[in-house]
Amino acid sequence: MKKGLILFSLSICATLIAQTLTLQESIDKTLSNHPDIKSFKLKIEQSHAGYKATYADYLPQVDLQANYNVIQTFVFPVNGSFNTENDNGWNAGVSVKQKIWDFEKTSSKIDASKIDEKISKLSLDDLKSLLVYKVKSLYALMVVQKDAIKVRQKDLESKKAYYKQALALVENGLKTKADASRFLSSVYIAQDNLAIANASYKKAKQTLSLYMGETISKDVELQSFILKQNFEEDNNLIQEIMQSNYQIKIYSDTIEKNKLIHKSTKASHFGSIDAIGSYTHIDTLNSYDSKVAGVTLNIPLYSGGRLSAEVQKAKISQQIATEQKASKLLSIIDEANSLMIDIKRYENTISAKKAQLKSAMSTKDVLEGRYKEGLSTYIEVLDATSLVLNAELGLLEAEYQKSMAINQIEYLKGKIL
Repeated sequence: MKKGLILFSLSICATLIAQTLTLQESIDKTLSNHPDIKSFKLKIEQSHAGYKATYADYLPQVDLQANYNVIQTFVFPVNGSFNTENDNGWNAGVSVKQKIWDFEKTSSKIDASKIDEKISKLSLDDLKSLLVYKVKSLYALMVVQKDAIKVRQKDLESKKAYYKQALALVENGLKTKADASRFLSSVYIAQDNLAIANASYKKAKQTLSLYMGETISKDVELQSFILKQNFEEDNNLIQEIMQSNYQIKIYSDTIEKNKLIHKSTKASHFGSIDAIGSYTHIDTLNSYDSKVAGVTLNIPLYSGGRLSAEVQKAKISQQIATEQKASKLLSIIDEANSLMIDIKRYENTISAKKAQLKSAMSTKDVLEGRYKEGLSTYIEVLDATSLVLNAELGLLEAEYQKSMAINQIEYLKGKIL
């Protein structure tokens, strides 16, 4: 018997655990299934392929050539005159070209490709951090709306009880029909507000389901403690954000990348020194082998202004990236400071709402007793009920907004749970 009870208890516990959706589980599933994550991972592979393609310029370039002519005219001198003869011919051979020195044109491009791959990885991390922030927002919204549904449901039941009580008092001649009608009106309003809260909860759950890539059960349990986050003011917060923010890192790397591209483009003016070698077998009127081995120097003398324009373009890109980073820094610092101010404000609001709720509940209890004794009106009772309702909902809203502000600061700091 005891064994059966234990097994039954364990099964009940397992069921409850299975119905609980934790915040960490929501984050993990989103990071595993969201299509943007997969897209950015492919971009990293694409950047790595670009690096390999650029690095290939440093390696020997081997080409195989073959040519066959069905008819070809050959010219050769005979006794001071030129004679021609038509014949077929073919040749086949292999050539090798190895870059020796190009004034750091290729090495700069390779280094820029490395940074481009690094930028792709930072972009993926920034996306993960952003998705974590969005999941936290949706999860917290579900918690708030679920609690709001409970508050609205409690308010609706209270209004129904008032209406039922008013009907009884009207029948006994202690109250007028206006009391009952007003309470009935408040019941309809409470029902509408409850429907709105249910719709908001379902919307948040549906969006989170799409992020996670799976359906969230109807009777899911959530971790309500996530709204009770504490925030300790840190004088080094701005400095920490500037050092760890992914977008600032991306702009910094973009500046370095554009510097290298500018350097590579300037080096194009000086050309390159290459080692070349080839072996070709030629079979025409005569059959022979041709061999070449040596060093070539290629210096562009005139390109129609194309090289100069590319250098100027790379320089401007570097300047743009520098200004964009400065603008982003200002934006992030302003956002972080505003968030810290908001958190302080929400903390004050939470304290005020808690005090307001305590006072409103005491007032409501007194007025309910006075109403039964005929010492207060239905308007006073409804006002007291509204004060309690507004205080409860206001407390939930303040806790939610504070939590979102803290989560946004965590995003600026580049946190990924």
